[in-house]
Formats: sequence, structure tokens, C-alpha cells
Amino acid sequence: MTPATPATPATPATPATPATPATLVTSATPATPVTHAASTLRRMCWIFPDRESSRATAMWHDFFWDVYADVAAELGLSWTRHAPDAVTVDLLGPGGPRVYVDDELVTPEDTLFITALYSLPYQSMDIFNQYALYAVLERAGFYLSFPPGLSAVANDKLATMLHLRDSPVPPIPTLRIGTGRDIGKHLYEVALKDLTYPAIVKPAGWCGGGGVNLARDAEEIRGLASLAQGGDTTLVIQPYLGDGTVDYRVYVVDGEPYAVMKRIPEPGSPVANASRGATMEFPPVPAELAEATAYFYRKVPVPFFCVDFLFDGERFWFSELEPDGVIAPDYGDPERKLQRDITRARWIAYRDAHARWLAAGAVDTTIESR
Repeated sequence: MTPATPATPATPATPATPATPATLVTSATPATPVTHAASTLRRMCWIFPDRESSRATAMWHDFFWDVYADVAAELGLSWTRHAPDAVTVDLLGPGGPRVYVDDELVTPEDTLFITALYSLPYQSMDIFNQYALYAVLERAGFYLSFPPGLSAVANDKLATMLHLRDSPVPPIPTLRIGTGRDIGKHLYEVALKDLTYPAIVKPAGWCGGGGVNLARDAEEIRGLASLAQGGDTTLVIQPYLGDGTVDYRVYVVDGEPYAVMKRIPEPGSPVANASRGATMEFPPVPAELAEATAYFYRKVPVPFFCVDFLFDGERFWFSELEPDGVIAPDYGDPERKLQRDITRARWIAYRDAHARWLAAGAVDTTIESR
């Protein structure tokens, strides 16, 4: 599974027609911008399993939550986060549904929901609740900034590669294995014959660099798979691109490459995530990645997402799609100007998309009194 050298890495070719369907049903509608006054949006609710530890909660507030809320307030909006169980839906009689967040009535005209799936180990019991609630909100007529039909594609790393297999920046080769009760039979090893070592082994659906390991031979893969069995954690295996591989996260807003975060791994670390000691820089967007943005937006036509690329010292590789990629602070700037600028652009993109969606008559938003 040695990565192949792309023929012309700096000049993306015209994407070929993929074998899998390219069209996804989304509630976002790429279109010309609308005036801000056209929107009746007042509230953005982020549905997030509320299982963080007290330490993590304090850290994330400083890292981005407080900035998200502050920038929303500057735009006359609120940004709040809620566990799935905070949403109550009343369909007992005519004129519904009535949807409440905590005890406040919300409508499709004034509220949108941010619905990227999260599936870290301590959130595993919430996965079905997240999916089910996303479906309920969608059927209840709300605008979802990231539709539920796209969640599985973005959450599972191999599904991502299949959906974006014709990317102008070549996807990193990926193998997916389950880790159920028969993992000791090593049946997955039928697919390892072309694997080169060392290899990266990581969960198929986690984030933040969690669970990423380096395997130097098939025996180490067996050990990691047996550990993953304890939590029924599906794994993906990818070729290791080498020490010092750098990660580039491109922030895509309304189809444009708004900014890039460059993450440089700590010496000896196989992953370039801040949680694993990486350092962050915010350089100009590399031309090759900027040119590729149009392709990703065609395949994922939503107002905001991030695309992660790996750079091995010679070429870029497409790595992951992040629908709710963290907008990290530039700690070299006490004012956090870039973080606030990206966040502001994201919220405006949501507001404009919501207004276009309402103007297009995507849903009957009337809730009759009863």
C-alpha cells in the first residue's frame, strides 16, 4: 500500500465521474450571497454530547467556545451548545411540530442546528441519539448546517475516501477493518499483503488525534486490533508518510479557501494534532490546495467545512474531511484576530445559507397556534 506518486501534483486534473453517487441530499443551497437583512436567524444551536470532563470543558471554553459565542453576539446571534436530550419535540396535535431547546420554543425561521456527528469513546452511547435527533430536526423543517445524510460519510475515514476518491489531491491509501469478537482469527489479514511498514493505525471515526498509533509489523497491528476490540472500535490503516509529516487544515467558507492552519508534529510523534504536542502556524493557503477547493465544495456543498491534507516533504495527500473542524487560536496574536475572522465568516455563511433556504421555500415554517 505504498502511496503512488501523482502525475502532476501542482495541477489538478478534471475530476473523473466517480463510481459512487456524487449527489448528496443537503439542506444547504450554494447560491449567490444574500443581504444580511434577509435573514430572520437569531440562534445557532450546536448539538454536542454533553459528556466532557470539567478539565476539558474549561480548556475548550478558552480554546474556542467563548470566541464562538462572542463573535455570534457581535452579529446579533446566539451560539449555544446542547446535548441531544435538551431538544423536545411536540407532535401531539395539529399545527405542529413544536420544538423546544431546553424550555424555549424555537422555529425554522429563527433557529438553525449545527449537526456534525461526534463519536469519541465517551460519546459512543450518544451516536444513535445524535443521528435520530438530526433526522427529527430535518423532518421538522429546520435548516441543518451539516445534513445527517453526510454525517456518516464525513465521520468514517474510509467512507470519506470513497466519496472523494477522485480528489485532485490524491487521497492517502486506506484499509478499514472491524474489531469484533472474531478479531483473534485475524481474518482481516487477507488485505494486508500490500501494506508497507511502518503503518498508521487509528480509529475510523474519532477526531483530535485520538488513538493514532504507529505499527511496525503485522504483530503490532494484531495487538492494536485486540485493544480496539474492547470498545468495538473500527480501525483504518494507512501508510506512514514519514517523520515530520506536516498537516494542513484548509478552512472552506462558501466554497472559498478562507485560511489554512499548518500543524507541525512534535519530534517523534506520528500525528500533527495540538492534543499530541504539535505546534500551529497560519501561513497563506498553498496554491495546490486552493485550486482543489472547488472540487471539495462540489462534492460537499455546505457553507463551512475543513479539509485536512498531509505534506510528506514532497507532495500533498488528502487526509480527512472535518465538517466542524476546530477554528484554533493563533496564540502569537493576543487579539486572536484570525480566529475571530474565520469564525465570523463561518457564522455569516450559515446566516446567508439559512436565508437562501427560507427564500427558496424549502419548508413550510408556519406553526399554527392551538
